[in-house]
Amino acid sequence: MLDAVVVGAGPNGLTAAVELARRGFSVAVFEARDAIGGGARTEELTLPGFRHDPCSAAHPLGVNSPAFRALPLDRYGLEWLHADLPMAHPFPDGTAAILSRSVGETAASLGPRDAGAYRRLVEPFLRHWDTLARDFMSLPLTALPRDPVTLARFGLVGLPPSTWLTRRFRDEPAKTLFAGLVAHVMAPLTGFATGAIGLVFALAAHARGWPVARGGSQSISDALAAYLKDLGGAIHTDYEVKRLDDLPPARAYVFDTSPTALARIAGFGRYYEGYRYGPAVFKVDYALDGPVPWTAEEPRRAGTVQIGRSSAEIGTALREASRLGRAPDRPFLITVQPSVVDPGRAPDGKQVFWVYGHVPNGWTGDLTDTIERQLERYAPGFRDRVLARATAGPPELAARNANYVGGDIASGAVSGLQTILRPKLSLFPYSTPHPAVYLCSSATPPGPGVHGMSGHNAAKAVWRRLRRT
Repeated sequence: MLDAVVVGAGPNGLTAAVELARRGFSVAVFEARDAIGGGARTEELTLPGFRHDPCSAAHPLGVNSPAFRALPLDRYGLEWLHADLPMAHPFPDGTAAILSRSVGETAASLGPRDAGAYRRLVEPFLRHWDTLARDFMSLPLTALPRDPVTLARFGLVGLPPSTWLTRRFRDEPAKTLFAGLVAHVMAPLTGFATGAIGLVFALAAHARGWPVARGGSQSISDALAAYLKDLGGAIHTDYEVKRLDDLPPARAYVFDTSPTALARIAGFGRYYEGYRYGPAVFKVDYALDGPVPWTAEEPRRAGTVQIGRSSAEIGTALREASRLGRAPDRPFLITVQPSVVDPGRAPDGKQVFWVYGHVPNGWTGDLTDTIERQLERYAPGFRDRVLARATAGPPELAARNANYVGGDIASGAVSGLQTILRPKLSLFPYSTPHPAVYLCSSATPPGPGVHGMSGHNAAKAVWRRLRRT
């Protein structure tokens, strides 16, 4: 009998398996697809020699993850690459706000009236970032806070809606930059705890940047898998699990799946019936004949580029996709330019480019033309650089990754109390009705992103039980 079986070889499942194997438990991982990775994969989606990330591409939470930082992943090939600027947010007039490693440089890009307000917002938390990140990403009761005072102060600032936080800014560049940060988790700007979401992304950039992994996001998954195998763990691919009886006997079963999939497999009936899935994305991967022709200078040297004219336009796009059930005419776009810092991802002189916009859950339309019209407003001549494109709407995303129900790459709506209490209102979110079955996907705290902390936190609950029994 194995000590633990993990279902799903995404970053959280692999991290959970590694954490258990490091503590001497026998572990096997079972993955339905023919390759590991989940939301951290790299494939040739367009033309030979162009290596794209089908889902995650830039990793501010990965490089800052307490779980990843405690593992020797660099020994297994993981190398973080940093562009000159973690992120840029251009405007139609050719200017841009930036998110730099330097707080001062970032503040200066927001204009003289908001520079001081930005400094006062981030600097007190940045001094305590490593402890704050551990406390924030270990919630709820997987670990006692190491710095409860700073965590409480962070909660007072971050738990209200982001629209409350941005009242301290006077001009649009600062408000728009921060609205874009919140939109990375597809949360309406007026939602609970959205201030904390935007603040975490800003602090992560100042602390350690928004890097890409050399060679693509697959490098993260491959490093975790290689380390797991060295620890004695096993990984089985092409193994679809439809019920618990499909798995070998074990003392614990850990699922890196959606809550609804777990309920179906484990026979939990309607246990997760109240869990809500959020808006989806429409994603396009491009093979380009050269760099994106941004009008502003700053995006040309940034790893990530946000596209949204104003905080109001971003808010409207999020509201249309999440509440009104229609695709925005001017979608907020998140783009990543891996080739800016990792030229080996494409043939000489060429580039890969990654972009998505928000759409309603399960939407079946085509947003390609709308996305490209939006890009042309900030990078005239973009279409002339396109050699090939690979599109994926909600149905395609869900087919590639079963955790993306209806194309929701956050594995659940980031809104209301579900922002921090997911998948149910419980102090023990990794536990299930079965004492030997656990959930470790992004549907559990701290939520979406390639950081492994959901797997790390779930593994804690598992090894405590295994030691007791």
